Amino acid sequence: MTAYVATMCVAMCVGARMMAGVTNVLIHGAPRVVARCAHRPVLSAMTLQNDFLGQMRYEWQHVGHTTRSRRALTALDERFPDLGLGGLIDLYDIVNLLEVRGGRTVLERAQVVRALLEAADDPEVHRALLQTLIPGIVSVCRQLRFGDGIVDEPSETLAVAVGLASELLSDWAGQSRQYAAPDILSALRGRLRRWLLKEKSAKRSVSNFEQRDEPAAESSPLLARLNSFRGSQYERIASLTYARVYEGRSLREVAADDHSAPATLQKELQHFAVRFLI
Repeated sequence: MTAYVATMCVAMCVGARMMAGVTNVLIHGAPRVVARCAHRPVLSAMTLQNDFLGQMRYEWQHVGHTTRSRRALTALDERFPDLGLGGLIDLYDIVNLLEVRGGRTVLERAQVVRALLEAADDPEVHRALLQTLIPGIVSVCRQLRFGDGIVDEPSETLAVAVGLASELLSDWAGQSRQYAAPDILSALRGRLRRWLLKEKSAKRSVSNFEQRDEPAAESSPLLARLNSFRGSQYERIASLTYARVYEGRSLREVAADDHSAPATLQKELQHFAVRFLI
């Protein structure tokens, strides 16, 4: 829905390398970025339009074994010798280690996550920590019902949640937190809830715009704004908005002239309005 969502999705996970493989899947412009990865299925019976979790998992299987990943692990081992990471090969092994069946106690896993956050200014460590948090991120989305009634697709909420989590890791990189994972997920819950509230408000604001069929007054700031898009990449959607608002044409009629599906065009109009007109 909002441009913020699109930005989150495209910026989401942690770096240009990852985004090269996952970028076009993410929300609102490349609709519905979604369902990211863990080392096992975490969405149970949920049906998701795009398997973003699977894409993240696939990407991590490569990134977690790179030379950079091995070097990052070596640096971690040197910086935190008490963690006993010497027997591991790369960051992929660390993520496996942090699973419930990874062989470490709860307190030992907490110490490793704490160290990862302290070193999260390294993009490789950042990515490994994000991967580790995927099950918790999904749990946060479940607690907020995946934005049910606010967001069209559960996967969209999940995509934004991963983006917000990555943003949090960047903001908190270098901090030493005894219980880093619960702290991060708690903060994520707050950020995601605020995003959902903004989406809910935006959806209400746009609903009148979408449904109004009466022609609007010819002279208005909105008309001037629409005219400003002439010759730009948004000329088409601005013209369609003009037809809806100033000519009072129905969504179905405008969609037919545009050779697009009414539902798809409605979303385009909504996104354009929220981003540029409200």
